[in-house]
Amino acid sequence: MSKNRYESAFSSRYASDEMQYLFSSDMKFTTFRRLWVALAKAEQKYGVAITDEQIAQLEAAVEDIDYEAADAYELKFRHDVMAHIHAYADKCPDAAGIIHLGATSCYVGDNTDMIIMKEGLKLIRGKLLRVLANLSEFALEHKAQPALAYTHLQPAQLTTVGKRASLWAYELTLDLDDLDYVLDSLCLLGSKGTTGTQASFLELFNGDEDKCKKAEAYIAELMGFTKCVPVSGQTYSRKFDSRVMNVLSGIAQSAYKFSNDMRLLQSFKEMEEPFEKNQIGSSAMPYKRNPMRCERMSALARYVIADSVNPAITAGTQWFERTLDDSANKRISMAEAFLAVDSILNIYTNVTSGLVVYPKIIERRVMAELPFMASENILMDAVKRGGDRQQLHERIRVHAMTAGKRVKQEGLDNNLIELICADPAFGLTEDEVKAHLDPAAYTGRSAAQVEEFVGQVIQPMLDKYKDEMADNAAIKV
Repeated sequence: MSKNRYESAFSSRYASDEMQYLFSSDMKFTTFRRLWVALAKAEQKYGVAITDEQIAQLEAAVEDIDYEAADAYELKFRHDVMAHIHAYADKCPDAAGIIHLGATSCYVGDNTDMIIMKEGLKLIRGKLLRVLANLSEFALEHKAQPALAYTHLQPAQLTTVGKRASLWAYELTLDLDDLDYVLDSLCLLGSKGTTGTQASFLELFNGDEDKCKKAEAYIAELMGFTKCVPVSGQTYSRKFDSRVMNVLSGIAQSAYKFSNDMRLLQSFKEMEEPFEKNQIGSSAMPYKRNPMRCERMSALARYVIADSVNPAITAGTQWFERTLDDSANKRISMAEAFLAVDSILNIYTNVTSGLVVYPKIIERRVMAELPFMASENILMDAVKRGGDRQQLHERIRVHAMTAGKRVKQEGLDNNLIELICADPAFGLTEDEVKAHLDPAAYTGRSAAQVEEFVGQVIQPMLDKYKDEMADNAAIKV
């Protein structure tokens, strides 16, 4: 690869080979040709004078693309589709006169885009399922490990490590539902003609509307679709692009949440993303273990979320039956969103296949805050033994302020429990007070929720698509 020209980071660093292929010239222009073959077959089937020999010649040349010739034709005609029609015709001269018969550029352009989006979403679904499998395994393994939960990034009541992982997974199940819905809604533009009226095809079939409809349905069948859009202008509605992009943005949002949580947990030293033996965390500070994979996820997620505005604006600015201001934007924004989400899921898979948990750190952080959280239970125990709830509430408030000052201003340990034990107003022994310091007593139904969620929500998804699930991913950098 030449190093004196710009190259996309998605190609050189981030996106997988399989996703890059879907947006490659080979995928695009061989699909053009397969669509031209399907068009010729449909027209022949319903009475247009096209020979078997012409179709055979078209089929034989589907993958024999002379890109230099196509580039030369485009320079001459200033039209990419016409350039590829001429380059195709050079390879199959006997069929040159029937290539693209009755069609407009969007017959190959839009139908190809729909095919690529369909294949791209299927590839993403397989990777999404792999992340869900990794997270569900992790959640079950750590379903009962008490951990600090946070509201407003301040310590709140406890959760478990596995329950938190279930929150990450749940958002991805919502994304998978959205993906399935949009994927099932995708359909070909079909053979609609220059303004969507099918006038040119009606002419080809001598005014026979039934043949016109059947030919379009046959094209869809040949291309692996069950339906075409019911009405259109020259293009399929750009709402399709916007809806697909919303799915991609949703996945990016979920990954963003996970990556940010992981970056915070790594700062707390509770959990870490994988760190390889020879990995360098910082060029200046040899001791550092920066969460660079999750940071990259965050960066790419921001890109996708911002990119989602592009197809939304494009969908709203298509004048009447079509304008061409969608083309340059669309070929960049849609491709790069798919490549970015592919990259995000590769990293997400890699990180979740090797998450590191530090139970002792988690326990230490829990125990530093647990006295505050246990105070309500201690209060209720003391009231059951005859204490006055309001007076004891005030005593705990005063002791908590004293303990908090000791922690924040003096850097010492939390001594709230010692203060309560020493206060005769509570009427509790030290053992009775400390009996309330079992972290497992403060995690509620966390473990059961994880089991129920994995069993009832995630596992059916994994079972449904077990043949599509991607393998754990290796990342390039």
